Amino acid sequence: MKKVLQFTFSIVSYLIAFASLVAWILSTTNLIPHMAIDGQPKLSFWLAATKDLLLIGLFGAHHSITARKPFKAWLTRYLPASMERSLFVLISGLLLANLVIGWEPLGGYVWSVPPDSAWFLVLLGLSFLGWTILFVSTFLINHFDLFGLRQTYLELIGKPYTKLNFKEVSLYKYVRHPIYLGVVTGLWFTPTMSYTHLLLALSSTAYVFIGIMYEERDLLSEFGNSYRYYQLRVPRLLPFTRISQRKSEALEKVE
Repeated sequence: MKKVLQFTFSIVSYLIAFASLVAWILSTTNLIPHMAIDGQPKLSFWLAATKDLLLIGLFGAHHSITARKPFKAWLTRYLPASMERSLFVLISGLLLANLVIGWEPLGGYVWSVPPDSAWFLVLLGLSFLGWTILFVSTFLINHFDLFGLRQTYLELIGKPYTKLNFKEVSLYKYVRHPIYLGVVTGLWFTPTMSYTHLLLALSSTAYVFIGIMYEERDLLSEFGNSYRYYQLRVPRLLPFTRISQRKSEALEKVE
């Protein structure tokens, strides 16, 4: 019964997180007016901007702190290890939902492409391409492990959890962080860049680089030279960009 409850908890956590992610993506597109982040400002510019930054800072702090090994080691002293990821996913989903609900419009526009323009469709298409890259990339590594379902399912059927092996597959052959690439692409290629959207894009991009820094430290610690060699060969975020001369020399030494 206990294992069933744990698996049920992970399913609920997954559904909340997935729904929050979809709602966040839809809120950035302005295609559904009542969900859009743009609108009539209710607060002064600086007060609204401060609130928005606090919302994304709270979301980012959760990811940067609770995803680290020392925190996980502490948490699993009080919680079954199989549930650790699901709890992380649940809190992430709730914080993202809070961000969608609480995000304050700032007013004003950097650019706004008319809906009847070809550029509108091009930018909207590139934006949705980015979000597609995000979702596809989660399945390339193991969608259900990433969202905590695999851990509790293995516990439910009485099989030990095994960590995923490091592998280069599909998009991961061209960029080390296609999930983050999808986020950045989805946010910046928009037909309507309001100051509200600009603040979201800038703050999210800043978090992406912070997240990459911490994530790569963990990956280096876990996979060692295999990941170091991967870093030297594959660009961090922009596919098909050339590696630096310094990295080329280091790669030659490794080979």
